[in-house]
Parts: sequence; C-alpha cells; structure tokens
Amino acid sequence: MKKYIVELIGTFFLVLTVGMTAVYAPGAGAMAPFAIGMVLAVMIFAGGPISGGHFNPAVTVGVWLRGACPAKDVGPYIAAQAIGAVIAALVAGYLGKGETAAMSLSVGPVLLAEFLFTFALVYVVLHTATSKVSEGNSYFGLAIGGTVMVGAYSVGSISGGAFNPAVAIGLVVMGVVGVVDIWMYLVACFLGGVAAALVYKKVADQ
Repeated sequence: MKKYIVELIGTFFLVLTVGMTAVYAPGAGAMAPFAIGMVLAVMIFAGGPISGGHFNPAVTVGVWLRGACPAKDVGPYIAAQAIGAVIAALVAGYLGKGETAAMSLSVGPVLLAEFLFTFALVYVVLHTATSKVSEGNSYFGLAIGGTVMVGAYSVGSISGGAFNPAVAIGLVVMGVVGVVDIWMYLVACFLGGVAAALVYKKVADQ
C-alpha cells in the first residue's frame, strides 16, 4: 500500500504543477516546462526508493516489460496514478479559478510527438533507474525530469507535452484536452513506453 500512496502523491504534484504553471495560472510562461521537469525530478528522488517513482502509466508498463516491476503492481500503480491526476486537476481548477479552452489538436502530429517523447522518457528511465550499469547513481531524477522538460519545450505547443496518460487524464479534467481526443495520448504514450522497453532489452546490459 505504501508504494501506491507514493505513486498517487507524486502524480498529484506533477499534474498540479502542470495545471498551475501551464493551464490556470500561466504566469510561469517559458519557465513552465522547467517547473514541471523539476517537480517530477524531486518527486522521483523522494518516492523512488519506495515505489520506483513512476508517476506515469507508460513508465509503469515499460518498467514491467523490462522486468523491474512485478505484474501484480501494474494495475494498482496505474489506478493510483490516475486517481492522483484527477484529484490534482480538480485542485488546480479550484485554485486557478480560470476558464480553459481545449487545444486544437491534429491527430498525426500529436501521435508522433507524444510517441517520440514518451519513448525518450521511458528509455531514460530504464537506463538511469533500472540498469545494473547505472545502479546507485545520484542523477536519475534529474535525467528523467530533464527529459520531460526538453519534451515540453520541444512539442508542448503541438500536443500539450503530456508524455504520460495520467497527465493526459488531468488535462481532460482541466478542459485542455477534449474527452474524445484522449485516445491519441493513450495510444501514443503506451506505444512509446512499450517500444522503449523493447529497445532497451536489445541494447542494454541489464
């Protein structure tokens, strides 16, 4: 149960930061991706020793395929992450008290952007947080948070820069992504996570 609580808390603060810096109170401007990447990094450093610090269903699936997450934890992790995302989106809406408008999304660019940077994210997670070669390193949180930051700067204007089905759920609750569009994020993010796990198993010294 401790692991699931940690996953809920970490995902909560990730989605809350997305909401408060990029949706309801976008005063952070160009610094929003930095804030989002940093909150992910610090939550990974805090929760990593307990749950692995996934905070992302695509990461959970990738880590499971890599063999570093028990199958019995996959469903509860994803449920905890989704619950954390919904609660965070509701809190952000209460704190922000602002109107939001759904993004205008193009299927092809969204699918490609979300797939590529979810792949990059899960690939980095597997290499820095699960590999024997990098075991015990002190930089894994920054590497993972930095990947999200780079992705948000690169393609945030195209897809919103979720790279995470739980964040996508939060964006739906906040009204940034339409309910009918969430399939793009689910498909692209999960495929990106699966692809990253398969590539990792081919290239890494596990």
